[in-house]
Amino acid sequence: MRLLFGTLFVLAVGAVIGLSGTYFALKRGAAFGALTIGAWTAWPKTGTVDADPYARASIARIGLLPTAVGDGITFAAESDDKGKPLDGRCDVVVAGITPSARFWTITLYNREGELAANSVGRHGFTSQEIVRGADGSFSIVAAPRAQPGNWLPTGGIERYTLVLRLYDTAVGVSTRAGREVPMPSVTTRGCP
Repeated sequence: MRLLFGTLFVLAVGAVIGLSGTYFALKRGAAFGALTIGAWTAWPKTGTVDADPYARASIARIGLLPTAVGDGITFAAESDDKGKPLDGRCDVVVAGITPSARFWTITLYNREGELAANSVGRHGFTSQEIVRGADGSFSIVAAPRAQPGNWLPTGGIERYTLVLRLYDTAVGVSTRAGREVPMPSVTTRGCP
């Protein structure tokens, strides 16, 4: 009898730990094979048949269609280059150049993965509409108050995610180191 209760207890503890770990991995998007360059992180294998089980489960749970490896790659930034979480009450500057791609978009999402509400209805920029410098570089300011140039309104939300999608690009599974790919910097400034 004692052996039976001991076995059931061990199985129950194992089930709780296993299910909790799986839930945490799905909730946090803990797929394997992340590619991190500065503040930006991508999971190149997510849109392939080689995606790990956690990535597949996370995709099924969220219901979003990942960018296929032949189409491009999606990078996300939840913090700046120094690791400070992106705060919609602060001014955050995304500046520099992107890797070569036929087309790219940068979009601001709230923590639930939805477009962040704002008074002007602007949620992102594309490579065709961005105002650039003479050298091809750009600067986008994500801020709660209007800014000159490329302004992306945050609506003053506490936390958000910037998503950079590169279409028809060579960046992907074969990219190994951050120095291979020029990514825009993410810098926080003007924080109350």
